[in-house]
Amino acid sequence: MRTRGSGESALLLLDVVDLLTLQNIPYAVVGALAASVHGAVRASMDTDLLLFAGMQKAENLRRDFDRAGFLTELTRGDLDDPIPGLLRLRDAHDNQVDLLLGLRGMDPAALSRVIAVPFQGASLAFIGREDFIAMKVFAGGPLDLVDATRAITGADGSVDFELLRRLACRYGRETGESLERLLAGFSSK
Repeated sequence: MRTRGSGESALLLLDVVDLLTLQNIPYAVVGALAASVHGAVRASMDTDLLLFAGMQKAENLRRDFDRAGFLTELTRGDLDDPIPGLLRLRDAHDNQVDLLLGLRGMDPAALSRVIAVPFQGASLAFIGREDFIAMKVFAGGPLDLVDATRAITGADGSVDFELLRRLACRYGRETGESLERLLAGFSSK
């Protein structure tokens, strides 16, 4: 593993991505690290990846990460949880990467709209802007809405609002309405 101490979750992410890439498993970086790419810089002690995997595939991944020296914990979301499962990966220094095994309402094609971002000699797949904004509006917390707003304002006119509206509506009527309220603060959207 690349990590040498605590506070290096981004380096642990590189080890995780190496294994996912070896197995041809598409993913997208989400969470605070993705927020920083989309204009909302925040600190976080862990990193989050989204992939679409059922519990059997997640169990196989857990075994692979165990063999690679990770400390693993696989949990299943309950019926009301928008995240069906989570595979938490840690190292001996308590650096952490969370693999979200999906997100209810998210378009599976989101993984085809990722943005390649260079990091430490590697190329990481970050969630695309419209998918990021829709996901944040769906989450709906105050910080999530700030992240969504910053992603829109930092985009310099490069947001596909038609796609964004379609993606938000996949999460349900309430998310679509929340997006419209958010967009009402911007002209010509």
